[in-house]
Amino acid sequence: MVNRDHLSDKAKKDLDLVGLAIKGDQLAYGELMDRYRESIYFMMLKMVKNTDDADDLTIEAFGKAFNRLKQYSPNYAFSTWLFKIASNNCIDFIRKKRIKVTSMDSGIKTDGGETVYIDAKAHGKDPEETIMHKQKILHMRDLVSKLKPRYRILVEKRYFEELSYEEISDELGLPLGTVKAQLFRARDFLSNMIENTKDTI
Repeated sequence: MVNRDHLSDKAKKDLDLVGLAIKGDQLAYGELMDRYRESIYFMMLKMVKNTDDADDLTIEAFGKAFNRLKQYSPNYAFSTWLFKIASNNCIDFIRKKRIKVTSMDSGIKTDGGETVYIDAKAHGKDPEETIMHKQKILHMRDLVSKLKPRYRILVEKRYFEELSYEEISDELGLPLGTVKAQLFRARDFLSNMIENTKDTI
């Protein structure tokens, strides 16, 4: 039996929702997202200073947390655990983005407050890299085509047509929350498919 005495009323409510979510209650997942989506989003926005990236990172944070719900320990508040997952995921994203940068017109602020500009555009891909890049895109499109229609359409709109969440919501007549939740699910399916076919990429 979990000792709940040290938890605030808010944390106790979270713990109840986590318990329901682990049992497969979709409404509990939704309520947990509603309780923390805005806080997580603004934390992500403060870290990456880009609304689309902050949106993606918010969805990813919930996705990672929900996939690991059984690992959550009520020794501390769910919010503390969730914010830790979100910030760690965001730090990883920032590190990767700095390595895989193609153009940083706005520059990167160093710890010393200086702005460093990186222009990687001048270094074009060599012919072999270009062919490999095209093969990866074709492979990705092939994987996307195997998704269920509702997920495929969302992925195509978001990543191939590069529409914002709001534009997709308007175009498809879907609530914004549904677009984000289904895109997270689609990304999850895709990452599993990529994992299973990575030797062919």
